[in-house]
Amino acid sequence: MSAISYELLHKCKQTGARRGVIHTPHGDIQTPTFMPVGTQATVKSMSQDELKDMLDAKIILGNTYHLYLRPGHKLIQKAGGLHKFMNWDRAILTDSGGFQVFSLGDLRNITEEGVEFKSHLDGSRHFLSPELSMEIQNCLGSDIMMVFDECVEYGANYEYNKKSMEMTTRWAKRCKEYHKNIEKQALFGIVQGGMFKDLREQSAKDLIDLDFPGYAIGGLSIGESPEEMYDILDFTAPLLPENKPRYLMGVGTPDYLIESAIRGIDMCDCVIQTRIARNGTALTSLGKVTVRNASYAEDFTTLDPNCDCYTCKNYTKAYIRHLIKCNEILGARLLTIHNLKFTMNLMENVRKAIEQDRLLDFRNEFYKNYGYDK
Repeated sequence: MSAISYELLHKCKQTGARRGVIHTPHGDIQTPTFMPVGTQATVKSMSQDELKDMLDAKIILGNTYHLYLRPGHKLIQKAGGLHKFMNWDRAILTDSGGFQVFSLGDLRNITEEGVEFKSHLDGSRHFLSPELSMEIQNCLGSDIMMVFDECVEYGANYEYNKKSMEMTTRWAKRCKEYHKNIEKQALFGIVQGGMFKDLREQSAKDLIDLDFPGYAIGGLSIGESPEEMYDILDFTAPLLPENKPRYLMGVGTPDYLIESAIRGIDMCDCVIQTRIARNGTALTSLGKVTVRNASYAEDFTTLDPNCDCYTCKNYTKAYIRHLIKCNEILGARLLTIHNLKFTMNLMENVRKAIEQDRLLDFRNEFYKNYGYDK
C-alpha cells in the first residue's frame, strides 16, 4: 500500500485544472500547491514555527545532495529522521540529488552505474547511484522521495536526450527495487525527454508501467522559453494518471504557477521566493518591487496593498530598503516572509478559482494587475 494517495475534488470547467488533496503520513496537502524549498533542512531565514503560523505551509522540500554532504544522512537517521532533526511535523519531499549533481558540470562524470562528482564544498570525490539516493532518502524519512534521474541541459540534441531518458527509466526501476520503506515513504517517477514530445511520451509510458504513486515532470524551466515549456506541459501532463499527483519540478514564478495549474499540475517548488528576497526584491500583486532601488528611500507605504502578511502589516518599503542596504538580516527575513506568503495566497486563490470554474478569468485579472502582457 502506498504511503500517499491523491483525491480529485473538482475540475475547472474553464480550463480542466485539478483541485485535489494529497493524503500523506504527515497531513493533507490541498492542491494545486506551492512547496517552499528547505535545501539544507531549513527554509532560508525562516523558523519552522513561522512556516506554520505565518504561511500555514503543509509541505516543504529537503535536498538529498546537500544533506548527504552535510551533516550526512546517517547522522540525520540517528536523530530520528529529517522530521525530528529539524523539528517539522508536517510533510517533507526530498529530491534525489540528481539536479544538483548534474548542475556541477565539469565536476561530474555520468555512467550507467551512477555519477561520480566532486563536492562543491571541499572538492572531495563521491559517487551517487540510484541505490545510494534511495538509501539517503530512506534515512531522511521524507514522505515523498524522488527517483534518481538525469536532468539534461537545455539545447542538448535528440540522441543525447534519448539515451539519457532511457537511462533515467532504468535508474527509476533500480530505485523502485531498492526502496525499503514503501508504506511510509512514496517514491515518485520523473518524466524526462527534453523538448522532444515522442521522448516525453515514451518516458511517461515506461514510468507508468512501473506504477509509481506519483509522477513529476523534470527538465523544464532550465532555459527554454515559456512558450516551449507550456507546449511540453500541454503535451505531457495529460499522459499522466488522473488518480495520482502531478509535480512540476523547479517552477515558482507567479505566471508559471498559474499556467501550470491550468495544465493540470498539482505541485510546484522553487527557490526564487527566498533567493530574490535576499537580493532585495518582492513579489507583489502589482508586479515585482526591487525595494533596494533608490526610488523607495522615502516610500512609507507597504510592499503590497493587497497582502495581509506580517511584513506588509508592520513595515514600509523605506524601512525594508534601509535594512537591505545595511545588509541587516531582518531585511532578507521580512522579504522572505512576504514572498512566501504572497505565493501561498496566490495558490489559495488559484484553488478557489478552480472550485468556482473561473481560473481563466482569475489568470487574466491577475496578469492585468501584475503587468504581464497576456
